[in-house]
Amino acid sequence: MIEELILVSPQNRAIGRAEKRAVHEAGLLHRAFSIFLVDEDGRMLLQRRSRAKYHSGGLWANSCCGHPRPGERTLQAANRRLGEELGGTSALTYAFRACYCTTLPNGMTENEIVYVFFGAIPAALAPNPDEVSQLTRMTLAELQTDIAHHPRHYAYWLRYYMKNHYAAIGRAMKAARTKAR
Repeated sequence: MIEELILVSPQNRAIGRAEKRAVHEAGLLHRAFSIFLVDEDGRMLLQRRSRAKYHSGGLWANSCCGHPRPGERTLQAANRRLGEELGGTSALTYAFRACYCTTLPNGMTENEIVYVFFGAIPAALAPNPDEVSQLTRMTLAELQTDIAHHPRHYAYWLRYYMKNHYAAIGRAMKAARTKAR
């Protein structure tokens, strides 16, 4: 199945659609989402991306990421992808929006306007091995320290969020932690 992404203007207005890999090869601005899941102890769930992924394989990232499809609402897409990647569901809450552009080591370019959601870690997870090779949990402070010592172990976007949205992540984690209890 060909996966199409929503191309957007810098003002985040949908302006077209294109195939996912072609979008990343050309560095076209598109819509995306990221999910942070949090447990009752205030730790976030991180995933190590499968090495088979066409970019950022083997790197640690936030709980789940993806792209809404044309005609699909972003929250609906986030819930869909949570099931596809982690085999779970969570009541997701919008926390903030980010925009970044970076060229990855393999020549692909991430140029995204990203809606960032938070939720409680579900009681049961069944990670898809085509997507996820490993899971771990860390506090925000532990993650910040580990990124400082081992930045190349982490996907660009997670490092970007930590550098540019640390306070917003902390607030959203606190709210998600309350819901996890």
